Amino acid sequence: MSRRLHALALCALFGGALVVPAAGWASSGGGSGGTGLGSGGTSTAPSGTTGTGTTGTTPNANVQSGNVTVTSSGNGVTLQTNASAMLAKGLSFTGTAPTNLAGETVEIERSGHETNWQWAPTVSATIAPDGTFAATWHTNHIGRFAMKAVVTSAGAMTQDSTVAQSATSTPSLTITVYRPSIATLYGPGFYGRRTACGQRLRATTIGVANRTLKCGEKVAIYYKGRTMIVPVIDRGPYANGADWDLTMATGKALGIPGTVKLGAVSLPVAPTATAAKAG
Repeated sequence: MSRRLHALALCALFGGALVVPAAGWASSGGGSGGTGLGSGGTSTAPSGTTGTGTTGTTPNANVQSGNVTVTSSGNGVTLQTNASAMLAKGLSFTGTAPTNLAGETVEIERSGHETNWQWAPTVSATIAPDGTFAATWHTNHIGRFAMKAVVTSAGAMTQDSTVAQSATSTPSLTITVYRPSIATLYGPGFYGRRTACGQRLRATTIGVANRTLKCGEKVAIYYKGRTMIVPVIDRGPYANGADWDLTMATGKALGIPGTVKLGAVSLPVAPTATAAKAG
């Protein structure tokens, strides 16, 4: 363990000193920690949409912009928001609807692992006379969510004297809510050895170590406006109070110099039978 920490200390010395936190959760920084290596309608997806992380020789191939706007339009209703958000922060939704729906309520719903892949109410807004609406979700769950706007309006009287209801909704768009986390870097001194998940660690390996997530599970990382999806390849970290240990190639791809504060969230896959319901 002492040789391992010595190697990581050298990595921190030559790879960059601690970063002084800047304003904003995604811009803060901070040295390096050990891992368990060897221990066992239409919906607009902008050019900044997150890609899929792999282990390869082009570590920056799947880095995308996280500060992008996503928009969904259908049935005369448009919904717009940011693709990335932080836990316990406000995520704003804006949109438009036909003016004849002024005064009606827009229910913004989400579907993901946290909701068991079912649609659940998230936040609501009232359509203004000009057809616009706005609402803010104070994010209380992490995860990747499908989001849609549903407008329910009163219809004509039915034969039994009840009021019929009709619902109009947009296609879904995708957002990711990250948890603020501390991440370290590792690699030099361990290249050529097998990780706890069984793959050989190299300078070009893309991945992350975590103490509990299953090997191969995908994790979305957000740092200073950039986002990347990487697999869990190792166990750790076990030092410096860190939550994640990124390979050097992953850190290089995201522009991470050492120990930093970033956003991270695991991305469980929806069961095939229910995934279609969330679309």
